Amino acid sequence: MKISIITTTYNSASTVEDTFRSLLRQGYQDIEYIVVDGCSTDGTIDIIKRYEPQFEGKMKWISEKDEGIYDAMNKGFAMATGDVIGILNSDDFYTADDILNKVADTMSKDDSLDAVYGDIHYVHPDDLQKSIRYYSSKPFRRIWMRFGFMPAHPAFYCKRAIYEKYGAFDLEFPVSADFENLLRLIFVHKIKTKYIEADFVTMRTGGMSSSGLRSLKAGLRDRSKALKKNNVYSNKLFLFSLYIYKYVKMQLHKWQN
Repeated sequence: MKISIITTTYNSASTVEDTFRSLLRQGYQDIEYIVVDGCSTDGTIDIIKRYEPQFEGKMKWISEKDEGIYDAMNKGFAMATGDVIGILNSDDFYTADDILNKVADTMSKDDSLDAVYGDIHYVHPDDLQKSIRYYSSKPFRRIWMRFGFMPAHPAFYCKRAIYEKYGAFDLEFPVSADFENLLRLIFVHKIKTKYIEADFVTMRTGGMSSSGLRSLKAGLRDRSKALKKNNVYSNKLFLFSLYIYKYVKMQLHKWQN
């Protein structure tokens, strides 16, 4: 089972080496690595070129203008030839060295599975040992998508055939195209998924979907629009509960740590 991993970069020189190193440490070898760069000017391309030989022919990359991160991801999906596709963002890295083994083992044991997903956690960008929030996908149920919930997208691995059948990211949703995509796959088309109890990815805080009140409002707007477009009933109170839940979980995590 070949797994295609997609990383999008734009002026990611300060973090992308951690991303590359974590993938190189993975025990699972049947991979294809696709890097889609948006014409970086900070040395990112030099780093890509320096690391490319270490992937021993398994990396392919492009650098060209795009319409944002989801457009870049769609380019990566179009380039992918693996049986399964996952995303590793350029300021994130795998939490352990056996994550892809877990993905491959789980999916190979049940051919009827369309996708698997796990957990992620957020850390302070200046102190990678300082955990800010843990995002567990374990409680997720399909019906929760009416409230704006979804499995942790950076820990979501799905068969390429599913994306070819139902589509990848809809660029109408600049902030929450990941939510719209999972809503379409999991809620509307009811693909078969399975949770893997493991912390897949370590994420630095400050990304597009975790950067303040403006992002929160944009995320609510995008989720509401996604639900309407897919004819899934929800309302503002349902969606606002997502952020109450996130806040409570964050406070509990701070208290426990």
